[in-house]
This record gives sequence, structure tokens and C-alpha cells, in this order.
Amino acid sequence: MGRGKLRIYLGSAPGVGKTYAMLSEGHRRLERGTDVVVGFVEHHHRPRTEVMLHGLELIERRELDYRDTIFTEMDVDAILARRPAVALVDELAHTNIPGSRNTKRWQDVEELLQAGIDVVSTVNIQHLESLGDVVETITGVRQRETVPDEVVRRADQIELVDMSPQALRRRMAHGNIYKSDKVDAALSNYFRPGNLTALRELALLWVADRVDEYLQEYRGEHNIRSTWQARERIVVGLTGGPEGRQLIRRAARLAEKGSGGEVLAVYIAASDGLTSASPKELAVQRTLVEDLGGTFHHVIGDNVPDALLEFARGCNATQIVLGVSRRRSWQYVFGPGVSATVARESGPDLDVHIVTHDEAAKGRGLPVARGARLGRSRIIWGWLAGIAGPMLLTILLSQVVPDLGLANDMLLFLTFTVAAAMLGGLLPALASAALGSLLLNYYFTPPLHLWTIADPKNIVAIAIFVGVAVAVASVVDLAARRTHQAARLRAESEILSFLAGSILRGENSLDALLERLRETFAMQSVVLLERTSEVDPWTTAAAVGAGPAARPEDADVDMPIGENMALALTGRVLPAEDRRVLGAFAAQAAVVLDRQRLVVEAEKSRELAEGNRIRTALLAAVSHDLRTPLAGIKASVTSLRSDDVEWSEEDRAELLEGIENGADRLAALIGNLLDMSRLQTGTVTPQIRETDLDEVVPMALGGVPEDSVQLDIPESLPMVAVDRGLLERAVANIVENAVKYSPEDAPVLVSASALADRVELRVVDRGPGIPEEAKSRIFEPFQRHGDAPAGAGVGLGLAVARGFTEALGGTLTAEDTPGGGLTMVLTLRISGKTPPITPDLPSAAVT
Repeated sequence: MGRGKLRIYLGSAPGVGKTYAMLSEGHRRLERGTDVVVGFVEHHHRPRTEVMLHGLELIERRELDYRDTIFTEMDVDAILARRPAVALVDELAHTNIPGSRNTKRWQDVEELLQAGIDVVSTVNIQHLESLGDVVETITGVRQRETVPDEVVRRADQIELVDMSPQALRRRMAHGNIYKSDKVDAALSNYFRPGNLTALRELALLWVADRVDEYLQEYRGEHNIRSTWQARERIVVGLTGGPEGRQLIRRAARLAEKGSGGEVLAVYIAASDGLTSASPKELAVQRTLVEDLGGTFHHVIGDNVPDALLEFARGCNATQIVLGVSRRRSWQYVFGPGVSATVARESGPDLDVHIVTHDEAAKGRGLPVARGARLGRSRIIWGWLAGIAGPMLLTILLSQVVPDLGLANDMLLFLTFTVAAAMLGGLLPALASAALGSLLLNYYFTPPLHLWTIADPKNIVAIAIFVGVAVAVASVVDLAARRTHQAARLRAESEILSFLAGSILRGENSLDALLERLRETFAMQSVVLLERTSEVDPWTTAAAVGAGPAARPEDADVDMPIGENMALALTGRVLPAEDRRVLGAFAAQAAVVLDRQRLVVEAEKSRELAEGNRIRTALLAAVSHDLRTPLAGIKASVTSLRSDDVEWSEEDRAELLEGIENGADRLAALIGNLLDMSRLQTGTVTPQIRETDLDEVVPMALGGVPEDSVQLDIPESLPMVAVDRGLLERAVANIVENAVKYSPEDAPVLVSASALADRVELRVVDRGPGIPEEAKSRIFEPFQRHGDAPAGAGVGLGLAVARGFTEALGGTLTAEDTPGGGLTMVLTLRISGKTPPITPDLPSAAVT
């Protein structure tokens, strides 16, 4: 059965019409033939709301007696038994009366959804848990009933029920919300125009954020890269110059023109780490943009226009704000500039604002070569091959082999051009082609040593040389770029495949994931930070590497994960294109963290369930197994004290023996119960000493008849490292259990032998034995085999024995006895193989 769907009507204040809208939806579905019931509706005696209940099936409420007063709550059991298709449940944030099935009504709704029932509910914006402080600041009223934001966010549909403050106050004045004696007080307090306006804005913004989440999920699922101008996001391109402050303020003013606008400032640095930007100025600009409510981002990109557009489209920006270029006029020979290039390539989905400033045309450094990603050494070797190579070749051809011919000379010069393209990229290759053509003209084309060419064929030859050189250089450079892109995409695909595989394998190691992230991007440290709300400090959920950042703003790279979680990396700034892979790592880190916490919570739940099971079994033991010997003792004592009967010495001895046996049974039962509680709470602290088994085992047989056990403990056995008291209790429980099940004519055999570095103590009985699938269960608390004899105890003996044995570093297992029966094998370590353990003992050591 699938999970039901949840639809929520969200309002800004009481009286906007949430319940009326919910009931209207119920009527619409009823008219379509859907099975609809009213689980709970609070109409507050509003006539129009009460009318909407007509025609809808109403589930009777459950009555609860609390502090001598009768209260009514939604009857979850009745709804589950009725099993409608849709249940209408009002006031999702309501707190149930003590004694109800659940503490909160949203928990009741969760049960209905798990049962496959669709739910339509209502909630006001002031009841969202994250907005409690904000609402209290606005209205002066602290909301006691809240619902977690995540519960509302998980709803399949959220519909805003909106009403202007003036219309809501008119409804109030007309008596449509509260009774007439409460109208004046409400209008002058909670329902003031300012309060209602602020609450309405909170509701609109919260729903807008939810819609934005849906939009981002849809764009990601459908791989949509173009910008959808559903919300104004303004990207400010910073160069690190002083004009950045003016650009940030200009972008902030643009964002203020539309409600919900967002400013993202981005500084793009080259991959070689060289930049003319002032770190101090960048820090000032980062502080400024954060003070104005925006965010600051530092990315790497060798091609600034491409990186800026990639970043803007990645965050679904609608506008880009850039400053007029600071380059001088002559520097435009290197290209049109960042602003012009971005404006040309932005397309119809991005508006580009070019803002003038005081630093315009005052000059800046030369543009960084596009081949900077090849590395400085390769670029230097490319220029040496492109410039020095043709010069050395000219000297060689002129002095050593002057008569090779123009065609051969051109091929040799072309070789250096190709080498320059392979090493340094396009620019060294073009320079080599230009220099080679000049040298060929001057030294090898008649008339020699003049910048003229007499034969037209030689002009064509040199022109072909230049064309071929440029074409070859372009192809080689393009191939190098494509190789770089292919290697990058292959690396990204391997990383994404690793992340997908880790999800399928269910890997839960957050440290391993962060270490893989640190190695992938060659970072110094990676830390996953989280906080409970925007005003609380950041705390570290997991970290690897040296010197992790304490806050996202202190890191070189930060990747937000939702509202209150972020991934912070220290070591270097990442390129813009790396943020896609970083985002995948961030999402996986959040999933792994949630999975770890769920595992911990599941383990706690398992421990609680086990504790509850043990407590239940303990109550059963107290009510039966402990009362049985008490009843026998009571009966014997009463008989002995009776004056009506004169007991013979033989009868008196028999009654006293019954009292003694009952007391012994009580002592054994209580001892096992206390031992089990100590094991459960972890307060068993063994004192390890060298001990001979032949000294301990006979002491453990005091509770069984003398002829019921046969001992075979060689004196030559090596000493074992144990706590004598714990070992004696463990052996006593094992032997007593074996005697209970062994026939009277077949004594239990207790033997010991040395094997390698351990000693095995075997307790062999000839009883009925147990099936293979039950051998693991017999060591659990309060477990007894199905044919256990009457009065066999509460089923703690073997559980205590195994607990004590494991506390001593040994093992206790069950095996079949050849010929029938059960053999308990207790294994202990030899003291000569393992040094004695002397733990730090508490003030009251348990022995």
C-alpha cells in the first residue's frame, strides 16, 4: 500500500478562510465520487464554516478525561478502521490532550498517511517552528503550538490562502471570526494592520521559497541550463578593484525593486593563482555584500566571460551587473573585453547592466593568456620553440646546409610552429608562423637579405606556409583543448559514478567521503558544518585534514546545503565548473550524515525495545517465578507456627527443608536478576588474575547434587587469566542448567583441555538437546526452551554466563552432544599467552 498524499492550506493569520477552503475541497472531491470524511474540524461557531459541514461524513471525536474535565480529540483509530480515501483534518499544529494516541496532531496525520489515506489539512504561518521567534517579535505573542517546517515542506501540495489585512479586519469587525465581545481587543492587539502585513509577507516569502525549491528540482531533473526568470537573482562580477563596492550597491538597489531579489557577488581568478586583486579589497567587498543580504563566491576560470556566464546560469540568475572596463584604449587590441563579451554571449535570458565608475579607462594589467591552464613551464617552452627555434634553424641553414631548397626550408620551419602549438598553445604557434615567414622571406627567398620577393611562386609558397602553419597550430590547440575537456569530463563521470555507487552500496562513512572529496580537489581540509537556525553558531558535523574552517566564510570554497548546512573547503579556490561536482559531493555528504543519524536512532530504538522487552519479562518473572518459592516459604512458615497441629520431628524437618529450598531458589533468581542488570548497564569490572581451573570449577558445583556431576579437570592444565568470582558464577549457571535437563541416571560431565593458546571447559549433558536454530536464542535474557521443567527459573542463567564469559575475554557456545544432548563450550585464554589485565577499577569494584 502506498503512502497517502498531504495537501495543506497555509494561511497568514486566523480567519483568512483555511478551514472553509479545506471543506470546499472536501465537497469538490465528494462530488467527484471520492470517499471523504471529516476527521476533525474546528469551526469556532462561525456560521459559514458550520454550513460547509453539511453533506460530509463526520467521524465522532474521542472523549478524554483530563484533570476532571472532558476534552475531545480526533479519533485516529476510528479513521483507520473506516479507511476513507480522504480525511479532512483541521489545525495541523494542535497539541493533543495528555492520554491521546500521539502528542501532536501532525503525528496523527502521519499515521493516516502511512496507512495510505490522503489528508487535507490547515496551518497558519505563525505555527511553523522556524518562525516562532520572528512571530513573537512582530506580534508580542509566543506560539506554544508549533509544527516542524519539514512536515509542511514534505506536503505534496501547499496552497496559500491569502487575504489583505484590510479585508481581514473587516471580516473581524463584522463578527465573522470572533464573537462581538472579543472583536475590539483582537483588532487593537494581534490583528493590527502592521502585524497582519508582516505575517502576510512571511507567508508569501515562505511559499515563494518552497516554490523555488520545486523549480530548482525540476530544472535539475530535466537538465535545463537556460535561465527562467521566475525570481530576480543578480550576479555582480568583481575584479577586486575599488569599483566593486559601487557595483555591489547598484546590484542591491536593483534587487530591492522586486520583492525576494537576491544578490550574488562573484570574483573569478585564473587557475595559476596569479591575480592583481587586493585581498584586503576583496575582504571589504565580501563584508559589504553580506551586510546587504547577498552572498560572496570565489571561483576559478581561465576564461572570465565563460566562467561568469557558467556561474550565472548555474544559479538561475536573471541579471548580471558589470563595470565598464578599466583597460586603456590600446589594450583593446587583445580583445573586446569582459563586459562586451558577456553582453554578446549572454543570450536573451540574461540582462547585462554595464555600470560606469571612476576607475574606467585608468588602466589594468595585460589579459591572462587563455593557455594559462597549460602551466607556466609549458608556455615558456612553447615560446622558446616558437621564437628561438626558427632563429637557430636560420643560422643552421645559412651556415651549414645552405642549399636544401625553399620547400625543405619551409617544412623545417613548419616543424617548429607545430612544436610551439603542442607545447604552448595557439599564441606561441602564431608568433612562430609570423617569425618563420619573415625569416624565410629575408634569408631564403630571392632576392636575399631584402624584405621583397621577386618570384610570384615564392609569394604563393610563403602564403601557403603561413596558412598551413596557422591551420596546423589551430588544430593542435583545439585538440589539446578537447583532450583537456575530455579528461575533465571523464574525471567528473568517475566521481559521479563513485558517488552513485556509494549510495547503492549503502556506505555510511562520512569521514571517508570527505577524505575522498579532499583528495579529489587536492584541498588542505574539508569540513561539514551545520547549525540549528540562522542565528545559531556553526558546529562541525565531520572534518578531515588540518586546520578546518570554523565558518563557511572562513573557507576558500563553501557550498551551501539547504538552509542550515554547508560544506567548507580550505586550500585553494576551485574553478566554476568544479562546483557541479562539489555540489554532488555536498548532497551525498548530507545524505550520509542523515543516514548515520538514522542508524544511531535505530540502534537507540532497538536498545529501548530490548529494554522494554526485558522489563516486561522481568515483571512476568517477578509475578510468577519469584512468587512461587515465596508462596512455598509462606506456607511452610504458617504451618510451623500453627497451634492447631502438632508436627512430628519428621514433618518439621520436611517443612524446614522446604523453606531452605525456597530461599535457595529465591537467592539464585535474585542473583541472576542482579547480574543481568549489571551486564545491561555495563558495570561489570573484572579483576583479572592467574587462576587454576581445578580451584574454581569445584567451587561452582555447590548448588547441584553431589552425584549429578562428574569432573575431569587435569591438574596439568595451564593457568588462565580470569576473574575467579565471575568465572565461578558463569560455570555454576552452566552446570545448573545442564543438570536440569540431564536424566537422573546420566550425570553431567565437566571436562577441560588445553588447545594452542586457550583452555576449553566443556559441560556435557545427555538431555533432549535443542534444534540448531534455537542455539543462538538460548543465550538471550528470559529465554527458556519449550520443554523446560516446571520451576526452571526465569531464563537468565545462560545469558548471565555468556555475559560474564565475554567480560573475561572468552567465548561460550553450544554444540550437540554425540549420541544426544547438549554440550556447552567455555573457552578462556591462557595467562602465559596474554599478559594479565589490570584495569582502572572504580571505587567499588564488581567481582
